[in-house]
Amino acid sequence: MQRRWILPTVPDALLTRRLAVELGIPEVVAILLSSRGFSTADEATLFLDPRLASLRPPEEIPGIPEAVERIIEAVRSQERITLYGDYDVDGVSSLTILCRYLRAAGGLVECFIPDRATEGYGLSTAGVARCLRETIPSLVIAVDCGTNSRLEAEQLLKAGCELVVLDHHEPDPETVAPMAAALVNPKLGPDFHYLCSAGIVFKLCHAMQKASPVAGLDLRDFLDLVAVGTVADIVPLVGENRIFVKAGLRQLGQSRWTGLHALLHVSGASAPYDPSDIGFKLGPRINAAGRLGSATEALLLLLTDDTNEATRIAAHLDQQNRERQTVERDVTLQAEEWVASNFDPERHATIVAGKRDWHQGVVGIVASRIARRWHRPTLILGFDETGAGKGSGRSIEGLPLVEVLGRCSELLDAYGGHDMAAGLSLRESRLGELRERFESATRELISNEDLIPRLRLDAELDLCLADEEWLDTQDRLAPFGTSNAQPLLFSRGVTPSSTPRVLKEKHLRLELKSSGRRRDAIWFNASLDALPRPPWDVAYTVNRNTWQGRDEAQVQIVAIRSSTGELA
Repeated sequence: MQRRWILPTVPDALLTRRLAVELGIPEVVAILLSSRGFSTADEATLFLDPRLASLRPPEEIPGIPEAVERIIEAVRSQERITLYGDYDVDGVSSLTILCRYLRAAGGLVECFIPDRATEGYGLSTAGVARCLRETIPSLVIAVDCGTNSRLEAEQLLKAGCELVVLDHHEPDPETVAPMAAALVNPKLGPDFHYLCSAGIVFKLCHAMQKASPVAGLDLRDFLDLVAVGTVADIVPLVGENRIFVKAGLRQLGQSRWTGLHALLHVSGASAPYDPSDIGFKLGPRINAAGRLGSATEALLLLLTDDTNEATRIAAHLDQQNRERQTVERDVTLQAEEWVASNFDPERHATIVAGKRDWHQGVVGIVASRIARRWHRPTLILGFDETGAGKGSGRSIEGLPLVEVLGRCSELLDAYGGHDMAAGLSLRESRLGELRERFESATRELISNEDLIPRLRLDAELDLCLADEEWLDTQDRLAPFGTSNAQPLLFSRGVTPSSTPRVLKEKHLRLELKSSGRRRDAIWFNASLDALPRPPWDVAYTVNRNTWQGRDEAQVQIVAIRSSTGELA
């Protein structure tokens, strides 16, 4: 789809010049810092140099003091503790951190992950019933779930079991679980809303280590697991998340966890690691277990210290990931066929598609692909032979997905999630009603302007400066991710100096000329796109391409348009 170029606002010249001088950085970097909201050198320094020493006291998060007291009591009294988690990467990483910590502290700890197909996400009556039968705990710690599980908390209490919740999902005043012995959720307080469950669990362990230190335990050993959960959960890389991921990527290079080493090996990732290694290599393999089978296998991988077992499990997860990719391609193809026949971008603000036997483990990935391609809030559902369906939704900028689903709640069996992503349950017979209601509810919250995808540019750079020196400068802004995107740069008045070459029948290799100098560039998946009349305005990122031990700067084109001389 054609995107609207959104140019950066004109920066405060005095501010950017002051930041550049005081920090000793190029002015274009000062412009990027200013656009990210930094107005003083001290603020910018904390961003450019995130340190563990800058972490704030964990007790500032609501519920942590109460959780620490209850959990330490359970460990000292040798109560049976069950960690009840989620089947995604954040859930598995969080369970691993807390399980390893509590076992090191001498706790009697078991882990439980519900079955995606039969028990669904989070605390459910069926999941809780099986958990109580299999682990017989006196304390259940719900990790990455539980905030809105009032009925399940009552179910546990009736069974003589207390509940501690460690979660980051949006609280619902009508269903929040006030009877929990402790409810830790940053969204119940004024800050730390950006944390995922891995970050929350790390903060909890920090607080417990302060209150009752475990001899010989170094919390820094867990930072690679925190980074894995944080990046994979696509939470904002701001505040302490930035510190966690920066330090965690370093720790990943010297990880003490046998399972992570095996996973890094089978995925082909190599140091130095960056968020893409987690997002595209480690995360999908951990997720594959819960999508096609039981996430317990991924948990066992991260908990084992046996090299042979880790190698075996990692190989199996790699195989499951390939199977997941096959299933995903099949469902994506069918979904795209449905969209081609039923969706009109001129009339429809939303996409809601569902089908019998679409695998419920991949509907979230398919929803992401469809939403990204068509720039529409998207719901994708899979239904079983009884007509029971589970689905995932993905949103677009400016549309709070959970609020929209709330306006459809009488049609749904269950729903929950965030502004940009959510899960839902629905009977197949109500799919048509949901499609209509979701469309009308979305129309109430956004305009036609919001349905036009935007290309938000960060700064102008002379294309000839997109070199290895720029890469070193750009590295100071990393790690990149949600809310701290890699700079999207633009150059104007660029001309092609030769005919573009097609690579692998789908990519374009271009030789561009700017300020009298030539730069090679790659434009992925653009072989079928018609190039506009030159000269061009070019939007691009600059990436590090390592080949035979040498680092080179690669200009990766995002969009091209005819240049008018003036950018507006």
